[in-house]
Amino acid sequence: MYKELEKFTVNGSFTFTQDDNLEAVCNASETGSGVFVVYAIEAGAKELIMVGSTGTVQNDGTLKSKNGGLYDKIVNGHQFAKTGRKYSWPAQMKKENIETLEVLWFETFNDSVKAIPTSVEGQVLQKFLDETGKLPRWNVAF
Repeated sequence: MYKELEKFTVNGSFTFTQDDNLEAVCNASETGSGVFVVYAIEAGAKELIMVGSTGTVQNDGTLKSKNGGLYDKIVNGHQFAKTGRKYSWPAQMKKENIETLEVLWFETFNDSVKAIPTSVEGQVLQKFLDETGKLPRWNVAF
């Protein structure tokens, strides 16, 4: 795990396969804002394939968040098509022969910690870019 994420104590994780219902297995916060990282697990190997975030810090230091928090962003956020991940992830997993996704989520902005979600997302992406010379494969526009 990235050290940038270790300080966030409100967090969780879940796994997802092509046969799962993302709405049912996702245990992310429905009220919290922050970041999520997605790993593909293929033949026992684990690869970071995506980093995402939700929540915007306003000029007055308050958080503007969408209803549904991290849960809604993970389950219903659009990716690969103009449709929610609950539909696009299984299709993309099948296309790429990905057995399982492991999703880790972190509340980065709450009463006890005030880290801008997009900033934390950028830190993790920058570290990945520095280490590999590219962005995670699902962060690239299709």
